Amino acid sequence: MTEKTTEEKKLELEINDPAQAIDMVQETIETFLDTADVNKVYAEAVEHEGTLIIPAAEVVAGMAFGAGYGSGGPVDENGNASGGGGGGGGKTFARPVAIIIADRDGVRVEPVMDPTKIALTALTAFGFVFSTIARIRRGK
Repeated sequence: MTEKTTEEKKLELEINDPAQAIDMVQETIETFLDTADVNKVYAEAVEHEGTLIIPAAEVVAGMAFGAGYGSGGPVDENGNASGGGGGGGGKTFARPVAIIIADRDGVRVEPVMDPTKIALTALTAFGFVFSTIARIRRGK
């Protein structure tokens, strides 16, 4: 039996240490949440001549991770078989939705118009109306 080099021991630790997988997931989550920050869409609130302007945004984030470890993989030189793996993914979406303006006259909210969202909503509504009419005509 041969003595393992430092690099081989390090590689073995990286593969077989579940704590390292948890650390990697934690780092990924931190990076992911950093991208799902409202400040990535808008700057900070601004005060100008007695008027406070506060940006508002919609931020949506979704993610999933999975990992596994087991035996039954290729047998090493000592007759041990093991294996493990993991993966994950996610998506963030952020968009401006409104500007809140506070001045001497009061507070008002000015929506940010999103033509793409309006068009998609109209197409979705048209699809539902069309399918409902088609079902009524078929008698279902």
